Amino acid sequence: MERPNTAWTALSSKRYLVSSWPWRSYAYLLSSVPVGLLTITLLVGAAALCALLSPILIGILLMASVPLVGVAIGVVERWRVRLVVPAGVPSPHAAIPGGYTRRARITFRRRERASMRALGYGVLLGLFIWPLSALFGGLSAMVLGITVATPVIASFEEVGMGPWILDTTSEGIIFLVAFGPPWYIVSSYIVGALAAAEAELAKAMLGPREEELRRNVAELRRSRLDLVDAFETERVRIERHLHDGVQQRLVGLTMTLGLAELDLPEGEGRRLVVKAHGEAEAALADLREAVRGIHPRVLVDHGLEAAVREVADRSPLPVSVRMSLPQRFPTPIEAAAYFVVSEALGNVAKHAQASRCEVEGWVSGDKLVVTITDDGVGGASLEGTSGTGLTGLVTRLDALGGTLDLSSPPGGPTRLRMECPCRLDD
Repeated sequence: MERPNTAWTALSSKRYLVSSWPWRSYAYLLSSVPVGLLTITLLVGAAALCALLSPILIGILLMASVPLVGVAIGVVERWRVRLVVPAGVPSPHAAIPGGYTRRARITFRRRERASMRALGYGVLLGLFIWPLSALFGGLSAMVLGITVATPVIASFEEVGMGPWILDTTSEGIIFLVAFGPPWYIVSSYIVGALAAAEAELAKAMLGPREEELRRNVAELRRSRLDLVDAFETERVRIERHLHDGVQQRLVGLTMTLGLAELDLPEGEGRRLVVKAHGEAEAALADLREAVRGIHPRVLVDHGLEAAVREVADRSPLPVSVRMSLPQRFPTPIEAAAYFVVSEALGNVAKHAQASRCEVEGWVSGDKLVVTITDDGVGGASLEGTSGTGLTGLVTRLDALGGTLDLSSPPGGPTRLRMECPCRLDD
C-alpha cells in the first residue's frame, strides 16, 4: 500500500489514526503559532519603521524592500509545510541569471509576483491562520493531554470534568478509557482536516503558478543552452590557439631542424638532429589530428553526413554509413552527433572485437536519430563509462534535450542510439 503524500490522502486512509499523520498535523498547526506571531511582529515593525522614516525618504526605500520579507516567509513556510506535504512545495522564484550584481539580484527578487504573494500569505498567517491554529490545535491538544493525565491528577485532588467530579485514580482511569479514544478520533480528524486546508492554502500562495513553471522551464532550458554555447566558444578558442599558435611554432621548429640537418656533417650531432626532426614531425602530425578531432573542418563546411563518412573512412575496421539527412542542423546538434559517432567508433575499434560496424542516421518527426551498431562481444554499459567520452556526451545531449541509449547484451550486438531535437528552442 502506498504511503499518503498529503494530509488529504492520509485522512482517507484506514490507518490514519494509528499513523504519524495526526501528530504531524498537530505539529504543523502548533508551529503556526510562534511563526505567525513572529511574522506579524516583523510586518508591523517594518510598516512602523517605514512610516517613521518616510519624511526623510529612507522609509520609501525601505517600503520598496518589504517584498523581500515575503521571500523569507516563503522559504520558512515551504520548509514547514513538509510536515503535512512530505514532497514539499516547489519554489516559484525564477533562477537569477548569472552575472547579476547583488543589488540587481535584490531588485529582481523583490519585483517578482511570487514575492508579493508570499508577503500576502504572511499577512494571512499573522492575522488569521495562527489564531485559528492555536484555537483548534491548542484546545484539542490541551484536552487530550488533560484526559491522559486525569488518573494522576485525580489521585491528588478532585477534578471536574463537565458533570463529573473525579477524586480517585480508578475514576480517572475510567474517564480516560471512556472519553480518551472518542476524543482522540474526533480531534485527530478535525486537526488533520484543518492542517490539510492550511497546507493547501500555503501551496496555492507559495507554490509556482503555471506560467511561472513554464518560465522556470524556459530559464532552465536557456541556461543549459548557454552552457553549450560557452563550451563551443571555448572549443573555438582552443582550436584557434592550437592552429595559429602551437602548430605554427612546431612547423617553424621542423623547418629549422630540417635546415640544420642539411648543414651538419655526418656524425653524432647530425644523427641527433635527424632524430629530433622526426620527433617534431610526429608531434606536428599528432597535433593536427588533435585539432581535427576538436572540431573537423569538414563538419563546418559540408555538414554531419560528410563528417561522419570521413571519420568512418579513418576507422581501422569496415564501417558502412547510411544517412539520409534532408537539411543542416544547428552547430551544437551537429557537433554532438558527430562526437557520438566518433567516440562510438573509437570504442568499437578498441574494445568490441568487432569485424564490422554500421552507422545510420535519419530524421524522425522533429528529432535527429543516429545509431551505431557493431557485431562485437557486447557487454558495454554507459554506467561503466565513468571518465570516458560517452559520459560527457550524455551530459551534452541532455543539455540539448537529447538522449543516448545503449543496448549491449553479452555476446552482442551492441547498439548505441542517439536522439536529439532538430532545432534549439529560443
